[in-house]
Amino acid sequence: MNLSFGVRLLIFAICFLLSVIVGIVAGVISHRPDAPKGPAFLYGGGVFGGSLTLCLVALTSLGVL
Repeated sequence: MNLSFGVRLLIFAICFLLSVIVGIVAGVISHRPDAPKGPAFLYGGGVFGGSLTLCLVALTSLGVL
């Protein structure tokens, strides 16, 4: 596809925000009330990175980005 730069930037922003939401949900789910918050932050950050990578790789292989 031959998309303009603005459309590509919008698609990237959507992927980024979707990955942020997925990371937040994963961090909240992994947190236990009696445990420190550090491991939940690290887990959420790892899920965010994986989700963003997966989203961008899928869109690149489809030819969108």
